[in-house]
Amino acid sequence: MVRVAAPSAWKFSRTQGSKEGESFAAITKTADTVQSDADFAGLIIRCAPKGKIDVLVALIRPFPPRSHPKVTITSSTGGTLTVEANMAAAGAAVLLPDEVSAFAAGKWQTTPSLSVAVKENDSEIKGVVGLNGLREAYNSLLANCGQ
Repeated sequence: MVRVAAPSAWKFSRTQGSKEGESFAAITKTADTVQSDADFAGLIIRCAPKGKIDVLVALIRPFPPRSHPKVTITSSTGGTLTVEANMAAAGAAVLLPDEVSAFAAGKWQTTPSLSVAVKENDSEIKGVVGLNGLREAYNSLLANCGQ
């Protein structure tokens, strides 16, 4: 009998910002380790200043901090989006452009999983993240933004 790892739940966290009294609420989902490269950690959705929501791809092996990798996101229900991203968190997280936040607030909440490929020059890191439970986790995140 083959055992399949249970899908991980979205984890809520709050981290201190660089300014006094500043903190960021976030939800994270780890990668499906069977279908992902070892350097792909998962997905982060966090509250950002001015009521924005940021979507980031978490990596184990960082890219150079000033790089602008191409990120291709493919939904398990169909549809592919390719964007140019920026690096955050010393190159271990890829900050996706604002337009991607709308997907986390909408379409992704009814999508079983995403395949993500992060490419910078000749280096590519691929992964799969299950999105089960995103709607509830996203609503909980929104309730904690700005607190």
